[in-house]
Amino acid sequence: MTRTKKDLTHKSSESVAEILIESSDSANSEKSKTAASSLGVQIEKDTEPEVDRSVYFFNRELSWIAFNKRVLHEGIDSRTPLLERAKFCAIFSTNLDEFFMVRIARVKKKLAEQIDIITDDGLTPQKQLEVIREALVPLVTMEHEFFENNLRQELHKNGVKLLDYKDIDKKHQRYLKTYFQEKLFPVLTPLAVDPAHPFPYISNLSLNLVVIVRDRETGEKNFARVKVPSVLPRFVKIPETDDHTFVPLEQVIAHNLDALFPGMEIMSYYPFRITRDAELDIEEEEADDLISALQEELRKQKFGSVVRMEIANDIPTEIRQELIEQLGITEADVYDIPGLIGLGDLMAIAFLPMPEHQDKPWKSVTHPRLKDTSGESNIFEIIREGAFLVHHPYQSFTTTVQRFIEEAALDPNVLAIKQTLYRTSGDSPIVHALIGAAENGKQVAVLVELKARFDEANNILWAKKLENAGVHVVYGLKNLKTHTKTALVVRQEGDRLVRYVHIGTGNYNPKTARFYSDLGIFSCSDDLGADLTDLFNYLTGYSRQRDYRKLLVAPVNMRDRFLQLIHREIEHQKKGYPSYIIAKMNSLVDPEIITALYEASQVGVNVDLIIRGICCIRPKVKGLSERIRVISVIGRFLEHSRIFYFSNGGQEQVYIGSADWMPRNLDARVEVITPIEDTILIQELKQILEIVLADNRQAWDLKADGTYIQRIPKDDEPEMSSQKHFMSQGRPEFA
Repeated sequence: MTRTKKDLTHKSSESVAEILIESSDSANSEKSKTAASSLGVQIEKDTEPEVDRSVYFFNRELSWIAFNKRVLHEGIDSRTPLLERAKFCAIFSTNLDEFFMVRIARVKKKLAEQIDIITDDGLTPQKQLEVIREALVPLVTMEHEFFENNLRQELHKNGVKLLDYKDIDKKHQRYLKTYFQEKLFPVLTPLAVDPAHPFPYISNLSLNLVVIVRDRETGEKNFARVKVPSVLPRFVKIPETDDHTFVPLEQVIAHNLDALFPGMEIMSYYPFRITRDAELDIEEEEADDLISALQEELRKQKFGSVVRMEIANDIPTEIRQELIEQLGITEADVYDIPGLIGLGDLMAIAFLPMPEHQDKPWKSVTHPRLKDTSGESNIFEIIREGAFLVHHPYQSFTTTVQRFIEEAALDPNVLAIKQTLYRTSGDSPIVHALIGAAENGKQVAVLVELKARFDEANNILWAKKLENAGVHVVYGLKNLKTHTKTALVVRQEGDRLVRYVHIGTGNYNPKTARFYSDLGIFSCSDDLGADLTDLFNYLTGYSRQRDYRKLLVAPVNMRDRFLQLIHREIEHQKKGYPSYIIAKMNSLVDPEIITALYEASQVGVNVDLIIRGICCIRPKVKGLSERIRVISVIGRFLEHSRIFYFSNGGQEQVYIGSADWMPRNLDARVEVITPIEDTILIQELKQILEIVLADNRQAWDLKADGTYIQRIPKDDEPEMSSQKHFMSQGRPEFA
C-alpha cells in the first residue's frame, strides 16, 4: 500500500492514526499504537512502513533550532535596545552549548550504540545529525557575521569598544603586557604535544589556543596548547579611557606568547573551543546511594566525549586535521567560526552600567490582595478569604511565594511544611526559611530533585544543608524526575487543621522569578490540600495512590485526563455545543496528544497553541490541522507558564501546572496540574491567554512548512506586546 505526501493531507482522523502505526518501527510502535487506540483504530500487523511521517510531525531537534533562531532574531532586531541585543546573542550561544551537550550527545550515543531508533518524524540517528548540521551551519555563521559586521560596530559607536589587540595604541599595549605578567602568566600552563607529551585533556566549553612554535636552534616546528583561563574576565578592560574599551583575553595571551615559550619563534596561533557530552547516565536500579552515584557521574561527566569543536575559520588544514584526530571527532563535528569564538561571554557586556541602552529596570509589584498597609494580616488570613493567582515576574515572588514560606516558618500555629524543589539557589531565602522552620521544631519535608540538569552539584550541596538542619530530605524517586512545583503548609486553627497550598508553573527560585513568566495559585481548598497530602506521601513514602480528587498527576493520571479533555471537546463539537482548546506551554512533542489535537481539528474544534520552544505539531495542513494555530512569544521575559483552557460546551475549565505535553513530562516525571475553579480566576487566566494571542510585537506564527513568521502590526493597528501589557497593569509607565 503506497501513499504519496499529497494523499496524506486529505485523510480522515482514523487514517491518520493508521498511518502513524504503519510508519513506526519497533522502537516507536508503542507510542504510535497508543495514539491509534485513542482514536479507536485497529491496525493490521503486516502493513509496510512506507509513509513520510514528517507530514504529521516536525523534527524535535529542528524545531528547537527554529526556537533558538527566534532568540537570535531578538539580538538582530534593531528595535531591541543595544545591550539587550548583546544579551540575546549570548543566550543564543549558551542555548546552543546546552543543545550540543545534551541533545546532540544523546543522538550520537544512539548512533555509536547502533540503536536505530526512528524519530516521530521518521529519521534515523545518522540522518538526524545530518539535517541538524545542515540547519545549524548557516545559523551559526549568521550570528558571528552579524556580530562582527553589525553589532560590534554599533557597540563601538555607542562607547563599547571590543578592540583587537593590534588596534590599540602602544600605551595600552604596555598596560596589557603588565596585566599579562601580573594576572595571567602565573596562571597559564603551556602544554607541548609531541611523542613525549601526549595530547592534553581539554575541558568542556573551554577556550584554547593551539600554538605553532619553531625552535630557533634546530628549526623544528612544534605544536602546543594554551588554555584561556575561565576564572578571569573574557574581555579585559582598558583603563583611563572615556568609554568602555576591552580586548579579548585570548588576544592578550596570544600577543605575549614569547613569555610562555622563551627562545622559540611563535609561528602562528589559532583559538578553538570544544563541547563535551554532559549527559548523566545513572543506573538507578543498581544505585545503593543516589547521591554517591550522582557524584560519581558528575566526576565522569568532565571526561565525556567531544561532540563539537568550534575553530577559527582560517586555521591551516594540517592543524585542523591534527585536532580532529586527537579529539576523536569527525569533520561533521567541526564548526568554522569567523571572528570571536564563544559569544556567550557577551553577557558581561550586556550588563555594563549603560541604562540608556538597556531595558528599563523592572521591579515587580505586590499582588493587590497582599497590599496590607497596616501589616496586621498574615498570609493565611488572606488565603482564607479566597484563592488567588500570582503572575510572575509582573507580581512579586518575594511578597507572595517567599512570604508564604517565610511566614510559615515563623508562625507558631504552623505544624508542618512540605515542598518540592527542582531548581533553586543555595543562598535562596526559601532554603533559609525551611532551615529556620526545622530549627523552630516544625515538621519540614522537602523533595529535592538531584537530577535537575546542570544543577545537580548545587542541589547536592544545599540539600545536605537542609538535611543537617533537621529537614526531612527525599532525593527524588527512582527512575522519575520530580518536576512538580508544589508547597503544602499545615496549620493548627482552633480544633482543626487547615492545609494551605501553593501550586505553580515555575521553580521556587527567587532569581529566575525575576525574568521567568510563571503562574501560581494560593488556596486552602480541602480537596487540593488532601490531594497534596496524598502526593507528598507518594513522594516520601511507599504509595501507589492513583485516585486524586482534583489534581492531574503524572505519571499517574495526567496523560489519560488530558486526552479525555481533548476528546470531550470533540464530542461537544459533534453535538453542536461550544468547543475550543487553548494550551500554553514550553514544548509540544507528545505524538498521542498531537494525534488527538489533529482529530479535534478535523471535526471542527478550534485549537490555539502558544508554544515558546519545541513544537512538533504541523498546523494549517489542509484536511489535517486547518483549525490549529500555533504562536511562539519571545521577549524580555522567558515564557514559562503552562495554561490549559477547554470551553467544555460553555462550562469553561482551566488548568495550570508544571507539565508540558511531552512524553518525558507525562510518563517519566512527577508533575502536577491543578484545575482553577473560581469563576473570577478562570476569567483572569482566560484574559491572559487572549492578550498573548493578540500579541503583534513578539509573537511568531508557525506555518505548515515549519517556518516561523514574526507578526508585525498592520498600518491601522497599534503595536501590542503582551509582556509590556502585563508590566503596565501594575506600573503604567511601562505602557
